[in-house]
Amino acid sequence: MNAAARPLTVPDLAAAREAGRRLVMLTAYDAGFARACDAGGIDLVLVGDSLGMVVQGHASTLPVTVDDMVYHTRCVARGLRRALLVADLPFQADATPERALDAATRLLQAGAGMAKLEGAGPKLEAIRFLAEREIPVCAHLGLTPQSVLRMGGFKVQGREEAAAAALRADALAVAEAGASLLVLEGVPSALARAITAASPVPTIGIGAGPDCDGQVLVLHDFLGLDSGHRRPKFVKDFLAGGGSVAGAVEAYVAAVRDGSFPDAAHSYE
Repeated sequence: MNAAARPLTVPDLAAAREAGRRLVMLTAYDAGFARACDAGGIDLVLVGDSLGMVVQGHASTLPVTVDDMVYHTRCVARGLRRALLVADLPFQADATPERALDAATRLLQAGAGMAKLEGAGPKLEAIRFLAEREIPVCAHLGLTPQSVLRMGGFKVQGREEAAAAALRADALAVAEAGASLLVLEGVPSALARAITAASPVPTIGIGAGPDCDGQVLVLHDFLGLDSGHRRPKFVKDFLAGGGSVAGAVEAYVAAVRDGSFPDAAHSYE
């Protein structure tokens, strides 16, 4: 296997940030799209619990189970050679450190290289528990879809100063607890910029402006498919300009790498 085809590792994420190379992440839920991601140069493939909405047709991610995540993680893992596979811990799978360890272990045994969980606060214990047991962790702050009932919907987070300060503190806390990567979703660009500058680990934005260390989109949004839900401002249909799935992946990778996506039209102020 040549260097270009070498599978990405967790230390490669920090190395990319140090080199100023933006990371590109996309969700996938089956082997076919995983192969397309890999061939097009995607760095990280996320098996998101977003599958509850875009694959299963639910109104939120809350109905997704660990068994669902394990099944789709196995499918995606079979299609990857180079990209690092990240898999979500679904709703309440991280309610205790022990439950998080059980779920994350199953996801890694299914082929994931990193487990992602939402939130800070009480989740810090779970992050630390996993990291101390050799399970790489991706944290997720801002608009956390598993909190949709408490938040009253899918709303931009951190616009008020107190909320912004809490997010800045949480970003440092999840890294201190052992997270190796941080997804920032649905936060104003200026806040994401400040968090990224202060964060000791790389940040991946989704609706978080252009200054994160990388970007992620949900596959169905990226392809312009109707998922039955309101299309967020940060979504861009790359298939419309790419002409094919392969072309869309290549266009997305290029746009993230050169900083042209997301632009102001796909960001929150």
